[in-house]
Amino acid sequence: MCSKTVQVPEALFYHLTAHPLERALPNLLERTLEKGWRAVVRAGSAERVDALDSVLWTYRDESFLPHGTMSAGNPEEQPVYLTSGSEIPNEADVLFVVDGADTDDFTTATRTIVMFDGADEEAVAFARTQWKRAAASVTATYWRQDGSGRWEKAAESAGA
Repeated sequence: MCSKTVQVPEALFYHLTAHPLERALPNLLERTLEKGWRAVVRAGSAERVDALDSVLWTYRDESFLPHGTMSAGNPEEQPVYLTSGSEIPNEADVLFVVDGADTDDFTTATRTIVMFDGADEEAVAFARTQWKRAAASVTATYWRQDGSGRWEKAAESAGA
């Protein structure tokens, strides 16, 4: 295992407007793995974990995104681990918080990424609450999709 550079925790908020989570998440996970990082995806329910598990197997014909769930076994060995719980068994560098899931600690991983549906007013309101908590403890950045689905940085908070 390679040694990791210590990085200051940060929170990134991704406001989904042009593409749904099922399309945006795999791309961000691929970029995470390209950097040699591990990830945990924390979803709002066990049913959503199952749905995301299916998406990550089938989202693109020409690529494979290695991942697993508790039912797959060996969670500590998974480069991407999907859960609806609070565990981070694989020493993840990045925690993805999706579909109404939450985190009390934005310093658990080097990077916490909150992804929320811009068409869902409840999700937007909840993301605002999460933003306030994150900005109180870490640097937080807000990203939104342009019409083609590319991410644009729209705001930043310096943190505590």
